[in-house]
Amino acid sequence: MNLPNRITLARIFMIPLMLVFLLVDIDTAWWSFAIEIGDYSLPLNQLIAALIFIIAASTDGIDGYIARKHNLVTNLGKLLDPLADKLLVASVLIALTAMGKCDAWISIVIIAREFAVTGLREVALLEGSVIAASNWGKAKTITQIVAISALLLNNFPFVWLNIPFDVILIWLAALITIYSGIDYFVKNKSVLNFSKM
Repeated sequence: MNLPNRITLARIFMIPLMLVFLLVDIDTAWWSFAIEIGDYSLPLNQLIAALIFIIAASTDGIDGYIARKHNLVTNLGKLLDPLADKLLVASVLIALTAMGKCDAWISIVIIAREFAVTGLREVALLEGSVIAASNWGKAKTITQIVAISALLLNNFPFVWLNIPFDVILIWLAALITIYSGIDYFVKNKSVLNFSKM
């Protein structure tokens, strides 16, 4: 197994570790420790989960860059990389919804868009074409990662400015997600040949 695929697998293995820190209620002194600065409070376990998420999300570009630069692109990598991205975002959104930090409709919209675009790409592959990532798709990914990070960090450092940056950004991520999904389907409507259905 080459280096890019190992990095992608590491991203997948970081997901359950992140979820343990985020969701498992362990009654120990260090686990329940919180960083408190004035009105701001962030439980240590949530900080660790946020750091794991940020590290995992940052490996997304690294594995693809190494694979392309060193001609290490494999079919396994083509399958694992988008799967790892979707698993990471979906799992943390579901966890944030369970924690009451993200509206359920936002998580549903983002996850549903991922399923829909993945389905479109699969249909395109069956037709012999590849749908490349669009600029809106890239903007969607970046916005989602920053918004999720802000939610995990309890709106740090904007909490002191009384700006709900995390809420604003997750709404923006939802809107960009919807637009990018529509954009993929409009630009690739020829893939969906309804006359064959």
